[in-house]
Amino acid sequence: MKIIDIIKKDSIISDLVGTNKEEVLNEVTDFLQNMDIIKDKETLLNTLIEREKLGSTGIGENVAIPHGKSDELSKIIMVFARSLKGLDFESLDQKPVHFVCVVIAPSNSTGQHLKALARISRIFKNKNLRDGILKLQDANQIYSLLLEEDSKFI
Repeated sequence: MKIIDIIKKDSIISDLVGTNKEEVLNEVTDFLQNMDIIKDKETLLNTLIEREKLGSTGIGENVAIPHGKSDELSKIIMVFARSLKGLDFESLDQKPVHFVCVVIAPSNSTGQHLKALARISRIFKNKNLRDGILKLQDANQIYSLLLEEDSKFI
């Protein structure tokens, strides 16, 4: 699974307002509702929060990959959000999170989201990508850089 298959250019938040995990999850679910991707924001927000209670999705190196499933979707989607200041996401390495990749899969999907999580984790291991995203000005540039990095992998 490639990143281009699950993210759209208009699914990027280039500068998060939220300063902690719950605020960011709320901001992303608001974003999805405002984009008419979901209607029931509260259910999705609760799903993401419940998943975080099982263990933080802050995987380290300034990256978090919150994820969940929704009855409202027919295909897997991703929202990429950048925090220039960094935020506490209770990450494994205790570093502030600058890159939040929210993955939402249809409720009936089996392994799609696991492939997406693996792909995201793989491309974000590249420090040059992480550094580059922090320097970019807008969502279009971020989108292009994500796809460029993703294209390096089969």
